[in-house]
Amino acid sequence: MSVSISTPKQSGIIYPESDGQPIAENTVQFRWIVTIKEGLDSLFRDRADVFVAGDLFWYPVEGNPKIRVAPDTMIVLGRPRGDRRSYLQWEEGGIPPQVVFEVLSPGNRTWEMEQKLLFYEEHGVEEYYLYDPELVELSGWQRVGSELREIPRIDGWISPLLQIRFDMSPPELKILRPDGRRFLTFAELEQEVDQLAHDRDQIAHDRDQIAHELDEARQRAERLAARLRELGIDPEA
Repeated sequence: MSVSISTPKQSGIIYPESDGQPIAENTVQFRWIVTIKEGLDSLFRDRADVFVAGDLFWYPVEGNPKIRVAPDTMIVLGRPRGDRRSYLQWEEGGIPPQVVFEVLSPGNRTWEMEQKLLFYEEHGVEEYYLYDPELVELSGWQRVGSELREIPRIDGWISPLLQIRFDMSPPELKILRPDGRRFLTFAELEQEVDQLAHDRDQIAHDRDQIAHELDEARQRAERLAARLRELGIDPEA
């Protein structure tokens, strides 16, 4: 989270930007939070009207800083990209995050997650996804009218708003882009880039080798043609 603690507004009301709590309780939870956030950021990198944030306080009600939550990842369609110290909904055209993700840790309590579900339901979230990396369990809710209703079969589900697909085949959750590519960690991305660079170098090497062999073949053909001419034979015949 931001190192700043609060931002005073003209009204004199302070909307805190940090609660002093860590983003994650363990490396697995943190890895998944970063993977989901960065994967969505990459997915919408060509869209100037999609805001993606991780662990950012969202204040839906002006004048009441106690009503707030910091989703592990939230996506707002229809708002510009860019940095924010917090998401003040009344300064964002009144648009709430339409999709939120939470990644469970052992310290999360059932009542706490139930309160978050009610919060998201009350304040306009369209899709809510909750992943437990320890148990490899994914739950999802979709808005129907004024309610967030649980998605009965999440394996293979395609998000209506994001067009990403959830694959629960072992050993862990896979989030797939519309083109079928999987959300990757930074280390996996680096490995993929390294492999692409290696493949590029191999292709260049093979191309040079083929060019060399073709040149040698051309030289052999020229020597043979010259020898045939010495013997009075027309190579073209």
